[in-house]
Amino acid sequence: MPVNPPYPSLSELTTYIGETGRRLCEISASEGAAGNISCYYGWEINIEEAFPNSEPFSLPYDVPQVGGGVFLVTGSGRRLREVADDPEANLAAVQISEDGKSATLHTSKRKLFERLTSEFNSHLAVHCDNIARSGSNFSALVHAQPLHLTYLSHIARYQEEQYLNQHILRWEPEGICSIPEGVGLIPFAVPGSAEMEKSNVASLRTHRIVVWSKHGVMARSDVSVKKACDLIEYAETGAHYEYMNLTNHGLAEGLSNEEILRVCKAFNVKQNIF
Repeated sequence: MPVNPPYPSLSELTTYIGETGRRLCEISASEGAAGNISCYYGWEINIEEAFPNSEPFSLPYDVPQVGGGVFLVTGSGRRLREVADDPEANLAAVQISEDGKSATLHTSKRKLFERLTSEFNSHLAVHCDNIARSGSNFSALVHAQPLHLTYLSHIARYQEEQYLNQHILRWEPEGICSIPEGVGLIPFAVPGSAEMEKSNVASLRTHRIVVWSKHGVMARSDVSVKKACDLIEYAETGAHYEYMNLTNHGLAEGLSNEEILRVCKAFNVKQNIF
């Protein structure tokens, strides 16, 4: 669904990105310079006041799906916890030409990075796929490395998607209500590789959050970057409960399937996990 007027201002968008980065660090999902954030918007905003420097930017391929739009993207090597302190210094704006064949990179005079996040190609592919399918004028993506979700993806039995979901969504009624389609799961691939990009795009078509095995997660939202962050929090909370149960010899049972189905019936949740 498109975002409707009144549209968020550039200042509001960069503030939301900063607040999201800070929250990811609060939940131990972004150590050092790990993690990255991007959002696409398709309405007119003056970006030159905040990002006055400009230079040509090479796209990996034509992107007519997002022609005329702008991406706000974190810089490589920047700590997400520090974006809120000075968003313009830690972010860049990528203005896409109307035909989607070229782009311009806009940055602040206070820029603290040399290039965009190395995951930008993966972000771009998902944004283009989402916009093409939904027709929305907004798309947000967050990549982070939450401890417990990432840890579970190192254990063989949690590398099966149905098993993972049944075990991390059984600990609170909010779990299945917040992520009724479940968490996607893709096998390990080298970060930034074509294999990673292809698997990630495919899984995020049917899920709003995907675990990159032995690496981290990516979450998407067509509402706000904070909503994408919320998905990571919900999934990571379930994974934290699961981890605690593993360390406590599996003494807890979590919600039973019957109890979860009662919750789904009460709140009209459509799901096929339990």
